[in-house]
Amino acid sequence: MSVEPPPIEEEQQELQGHMGFLDHLEELRKRIINSLIAIGVALLVSWTLADYLFKLVSRPIVAAGVQLNMSKPTEGFNLELKLALLAAVFLAAPFIIAQVWLFIAPGLYKHERRYAMPFIIFSSVLFIIGGLFGYFVAFPFALQFLILWGRNMGLTMIISATEYFDLFVMIELGLGVVFEIPAVIFILSRMGLVSAGFLMRNFRYAILIAFIIAAIITPTTDIPNMLIMAVPMILLYLLGIVVAFVFGKKRHKEPGD
Repeated sequence: MSVEPPPIEEEQQELQGHMGFLDHLEELRKRIINSLIAIGVALLVSWTLADYLFKLVSRPIVAAGVQLNMSKPTEGFNLELKLALLAAVFLAAPFIIAQVWLFIAPGLYKHERRYAMPFIIFSSVLFIIGGLFGYFVAFPFALQFLILWGRNMGLTMIISATEYFDLFVMIELGLGVVFEIPAVIFILSRMGLVSAGFLMRNFRYAILIAFIIAAIITPTTDIPNMLIMAVPMILLYLLGIVVAFVFGKKRHKEPGD
């Protein structure tokens, strides 16, 4: 008894599905490369401001009367490179967010793709606001808390410059991403994927997830610094509920989608 080969149509469907997955990976690679190029170009600009950025970020620790220390000859160069790279990410944020949108756009209906510009603008503004909140509120609070805790224990402040700037970078990037929550909810609610009612029913889970994420990305184990991340996440989630209530709608297909 001979074994018949699988129908040509099934082979074509399997091949198309496989090629679709490869195309998806290729698109992801393209978007990542484009984002890295944008960050590289922005880095050329921000590197010229490296000395200014160093002084700007050093202000909170200088105001606290604490001197930073370095233990390696290359530490100073590495620190300014980190700060320039952080600034480059913020400068390139609109382009990076646009690449994220272009990556997910093929999976959207035609009428949903018109939200591209609002999403890019809204997300970019929120990312920058998150960075400003980190610089003016979250980072100084965390720094003062840690310094006062050590001084109350009678400890002498000898702070590593690398640890200081690593804490700053972590808080800046962490809050920048956290502040994207309302923008993501806006898009999901406009697509009908989430609703205000759904978000309200899952609010307790959102609180739990917020504290888990805060515990993961916060370098210290103290509760006040964990709250710096968790509380904004919870408040932005509540704002997202309002956004979903105002802008949300049921998802539907459009003729020709």
